Amino acid sequence: QVQLVESGGGLVQAGGSLRLSCAASGSIFINMAWHRQAPGKQREPVASLSSTGTPTYADSVKGRFTVSRDNTKTTLYLQMDSLKPEDTAVYYCTAYSVQYHRAYWGQGTQVTVSS
Repeated sequence: QVQLVESGGGLVQAGGSLRLSCAASGSIFINMAWHRQAPGKQREPVASLSSTGTPTYADSVKGRFTVSRDNTKTTLYLQMDSLKPEDTAVYYCTAYSVQYHRAYWGQGTQVTVSS
C-alpha cells in the first residue's frame, strides 16, 4: 500500500522555525515535493527534489526553506526558517511512484504562523 504521511506541522510565531517530514512507503519514489494551500487560495508548489537530488524552490520561500531527503530516499523533509504569517497553510507532500506511474499525495499537515 502506497502511503505518504506528513508530520511536524504546528503553531509558531513569526520568525520561528518548523521542520516537516514526509514518510513515504509502498513504492520507489522519484521527484518528491512539497506543496501548500492557504485558505481561499489554490494549492501551490513550495519546494521539490528531482530524481538526481536537485532542489527547486518557489520564489516566496527561497533563502528561508530547505528541502532534503534521507539516504534511504523514503523520507522527505522541509526545514522552514524565518517563518512569516503568509506561510500559514496546509502543507502537502507529493511523490511520483516508479512502479505505479502516478503521483501520490499525503493528507497534509497544518502550519500556522502567528504575527
